[in-house]
Amino acid sequence: MQMYDIIMKKRNGQTLSKEEIYHFIDEYTRGNIPDYQVSALMMAIFFRGMDRQETVDLTMAMAHSGDVIDLSDIPGIKCDKHSTGGVGDKTTLSLIPMVVSCGCRVAKMSGRGLGHTGGTIDKLESFPGFSTSISEEQFKSQVRGIGVSVMGQTADLAPADKKLYALRDVTATVDNMSLIASSIMSKKLASGADAIVLDVKCGSGAFMKSLDDARGLARAMVDIGKGAGRRTMAVISDMDQPLGRAVGNAIEVREAIDTLMGKGPEDFTELCMQLGSRMLLMSDVCGSLDEARQVLKESISSGRALDTLAAFVKAQGGDDSYVYDPARLKIADRVTEIKAERDGYISHIECDEIGMVSLTLGGGRETKESDIDLSVGLILNKKVGDHVSAGDTIATIYASDPDKEKAAISRFAGTYLYSDDKPADRSIIIDTVD
Repeated sequence: MQMYDIIMKKRNGQTLSKEEIYHFIDEYTRGNIPDYQVSALMMAIFFRGMDRQETVDLTMAMAHSGDVIDLSDIPGIKCDKHSTGGVGDKTTLSLIPMVVSCGCRVAKMSGRGLGHTGGTIDKLESFPGFSTSISEEQFKSQVRGIGVSVMGQTADLAPADKKLYALRDVTATVDNMSLIASSIMSKKLASGADAIVLDVKCGSGAFMKSLDDARGLARAMVDIGKGAGRRTMAVISDMDQPLGRAVGNAIEVREAIDTLMGKGPEDFTELCMQLGSRMLLMSDVCGSLDEARQVLKESISSGRALDTLAAFVKAQGGDDSYVYDPARLKIADRVTEIKAERDGYISHIECDEIGMVSLTLGGGRETKESDIDLSVGLILNKKVGDHVSAGDTIATIYASDPDKEKAAISRFAGTYLYSDDKPADRSIIIDTVD
């Protein structure tokens, strides 16, 4: 089987067989196919596309290019949730304790952030001592014991995806639905979950800016999951403004804990309820979405969800006392209040720019080697639909460096737009794909 023939076949718009896809993934992972030939194939796929079966075959080949975690010896359905990422997205920190306290088992691999804000692991490391550098056996043992574990992504998990993504990033072939979907789902499948709930973000602060693109990605990933024999569904959620009010790392952890205490922002709480209800349904813990929603509400009101977060933090070496006293989480002490420019309603927030404000403060990474300041960030005191008077505080910036503070304040200018009329209410959930 020759790589030249595979490239020409896809260039001519033909369908690649499972054997051809597995061959090029296997040989490329081993280092036997040069980058220039794989670049040519990626460009052919970019222009010619892949059908549903090709996309499933590509995903499975990448998922099996390295380690695949076997969770079959853990009782029950193991569920995972994946977000395509956005500004203020601290969902894992609240959602996972909620569903686990209701009987769901979650075995999750997460990564660090690159860009706007920190990733899930960065946020969790706001708890002193917390570590995701655990063995596979500890990972599985913890899921058996307390129902949840979060492990850092290893170099041996879907290594073909790592190589392919680095190549696509420098050859202008990132933006293809099959390639994006297979990249995300190969890692999800390799980490062993039986059921997967996908949160596909849509809007100015998301990778998918249009609803059509978000639906296309959601459909592709659901098809892959089902094609691989996993229970899979997706929600498309609004990311045209930041999620919740906190943007940063430790500051988002505080908001996640507030949510587990029943004091979280309405949009963030609703998203957790929507995703959590589907996780409980797909895990056979509940028989309907209505039942699941009531169970989740009770997990918060009873304190079970908060206790589950504490048990999870403690199991992975963190100081669980911070869960019950989140004011101890370190927040930067340079505070600037941003004032409304005029009377009126907040009509729009430049979501991606808010993320860049956090990055400017030091709350995100410009490169994978960048250090991250967990203490910086901002609170959005006013969001879309809120009425303000000139001089009202619309946002509060927390900085630890005066130069970065000045740059962040400058970057914040123009991120809020105003109108005389109240904008239409918007739902956090735009659509579902199952």
